[in-house]
Amino acid sequence: MKSDSLFALALAAGFAAFASPAFADVVNTMPATTPAAPPQTLNVHAPLTVKAPDKMAEGSWFTSAELGAITTSGNTNGTSVTGKIDARHETSNWSDEYIASGYFKEDEIHNADGTRTRERSAERYALSAKAAFKLLGEGQRAFVLGSHVDDKFGAYTKYSSLSVGYGSQLFKSESKTLDVEIGPGYFHGAHAAAPSESGMTVRGAALFRWALSSSAWFAQNFSVEHGTSNTHTIAETALSTKINDTMQMKAGFSLRSDTSVPVDKKNTDTQTSLTVVYSF
Repeated sequence: MKSDSLFALALAAGFAAFASPAFADVVNTMPATTPAAPPQTLNVHAPLTVKAPDKMAEGSWFTSAELGAITTSGNTNGTSVTGKIDARHETSNWSDEYIASGYFKEDEIHNADGTRTRERSAERYALSAKAAFKLLGEGQRAFVLGSHVDDKFGAYTKYSSLSVGYGSQLFKSESKTLDVEIGPGYFHGAHAAAPSESGMTVRGAALFRWALSSSAWFAQNFSVEHGTSNTHTIAETALSTKINDTMQMKAGFSLRSDTSVPVDKKNTDTQTSLTVVYSF
């Protein structure tokens, strides 16, 4: 793959000339009957630039960063923050994607002696990298995917996986697409108070995208890693709508589930979020 620069920015300036006396003289000599140019209006239904284009130019990058935070005070004091960075790189033969995300929640605890202390109740960080080689035929690819999750309060405090396989776009219309992937893999997971686990897996995934309008999108992502000792499931639902040409508001719901968990842990964790996404 070629090494290309991440960003190409272009800025233009030059309005000072309009304030010069020479320009004022030219305007004063124009006929009074000259019709004024029609005002330019913003097309609110124009395609969003915050949405990754279906086809990207050779060597180009598309990056989005999202952030959401909630702070409460009064009878209940607490803070929660969630964030994510998603970077995609395209060449003629490869499609690469890198994702980093984090979430933490901190609450204020009222102790029996009347004092108050702040306590972390959630802390999770996740990294993933995916390289997909474009095969003959539109929408077909071979991929390798690696991911790692560090979750201090989860059923698995650490969960790493590596998988390879084949992906294809099963359905594509003017407003909807459905992509699927399948392939073998390997995982290693560590519990807080139990021996670590590892073994072979079979991974299947599906991504459904729906352009509800030129200013709103729906996405449903679902993946399952089935192994001899555990089945790891991730489901993410998102609804995004336009704020301006580079920003959008996103409402999301995510679910993470494991079948093999310690007795003091639940099988499923969910998270509902409302974030602002900036794309560049």
